[in-house]
Amino acid sequence: MQIRGKNILVIGGAGFIGSFVVAELLKEGAGKVIIYDNFARGKHENIAESLKDERCTIFPLGGEVRDTDVLDEAMKGVDYVFHLAAMWLLHCKDFPRTAFDVNIAGTFNVLEACVRNNIKKLIYSSSASVYGDAVEVPMSEEHPFNNKNFYGATKIAGEAMCTAYNDRYGLSVIGLRYMNVYGPGQDQHAVYSGVVPIMLNKIDANESPTINGDGSQAYDFIYVEDVAKSNVAALKSDTKFGYYNVGTGVQTTIKTLCDTILKLKSSALKVNYKPYSADDARALVKNRIGSTQKAESEIGFKYQYGLEEGLMRLIEWRKKAGIGK
Repeated sequence: MQIRGKNILVIGGAGFIGSFVVAELLKEGAGKVIIYDNFARGKHENIAESLKDERCTIFPLGGEVRDTDVLDEAMKGVDYVFHLAAMWLLHCKDFPRTAFDVNIAGTFNVLEACVRNNIKKLIYSSSASVYGDAVEVPMSEEHPFNNKNFYGATKIAGEAMCTAYNDRYGLSVIGLRYMNVYGPGQDQHAVYSGVVPIMLNKIDANESPTINGDGSQAYDFIYVEDVAKSNVAALKSDTKFGYYNVGTGVQTTIKTLCDTILKLKSSALKVNYKPYSADDARALVKNRIGSTQKAESEIGFKYQYGLEEGLMRLIEWRKKAGIGK
């Protein structure tokens, strides 16, 4: 599909991943990029550079996916929609009812508004959390849904509704199952921060980074700019419906991740290991690496940044932002 000259709504466009999607769409020549965000997790600084472009605006009436009339108004005159707004994994664990309202009912509202406004294609941000712990490595898109947590459950529900709307109304939907995303713009200090900023914060404070368990648990880490490019690739592709892994296909243990960060930071700190709590151990996903084959062949997405290069870009961003050393 053609991006140049088209009007595009990015729901959650001021967030960590959403802000990178906005920037990529502007590079691709979009006619207008409208950011729809309630700024609960999104930040104005994430989109400050994009807003210098006159084609980029913040929807003035608000950006809450629970406000159906406002959401409907935001889609008027829009060609394509990206839906990235969601409560994150640990938020969902602590606030499951709100997680339902935002991630499940909110996604239903987005789908409903897309049909009413004849949206040509919706790109839905799903998650590798739908898979739970891997029974095969790498995980193909046919991997069973073994998820056990609230966040993954909301994403499974979102995908199921996308499938139903495609079948019932012919809405073109691509769902992207992100692996472990890291990079600039990710909240570096929140209680719910990811493993990468937590490690970097410890090292910058000259404190030993802590690893839960023995560090053998392994994941697929992908740089945020690559994730944004996967969204653009999904929109541009001729594929009208499907679900795709967004990752590198590279298996990285938490111990290797920590050792790599220590090396890049030229730090002599030693790693501190501690056992998981009973609650964390029960919910732990120990192994999750996605196959990249389907995304490469059907939507033309292949990652660009390896782990070391992505981490270095994050470290440099932290320095410029006055966060790290």
